[in-house]
Amino acid sequence: MSDPSTRFTQGMATRRKVLGDAHVDRAEASKTPFDAPFQQLITESAWGHLWSRDTLSHRERSMITIALLAALGHWDEVAMHIRATANTGARREDVQEALLHVAIYAGVPAANHAMKIAKQTYAEMDAAAAKTEEGTN
Repeated sequence: MSDPSTRFTQGMATRRKVLGDAHVDRAEASKTPFDAPFQQLITESAWGHLWSRDTLSHRERSMITIALLAALGHWDEVAMHIRATANTGARREDVQEALLHVAIYAGVPAANHAMKIAKQTYAEMDAAAAKTEEGTN
């Protein structure tokens, strides 16, 4: 990639704020020449344009994104965005409400599986937090 665009620079900053440095660093480390144009596209469009807009909060965008991903059955992305709630301010109750909407508007099977993913992901987050807390005591 040549000099990064303003949209790319903003997108990378927003992506790091929402997903966290560790996630973005892993994604960047695994980037290849084959997927670099795709990574640039999503950084500029999803993160630099959509997620960087100030019309909705990151909390609201998080809830919408989780609901859409669940409705479409993109389970790995659901888990990733559940983890991102630690940075977006979306509470577990917010995610629960979003998934209730999925049940009604996109179907119970999608919401049921998303609930399973959310429970697993929150359990992993809780275990990691407990381990971190244990190490500081």
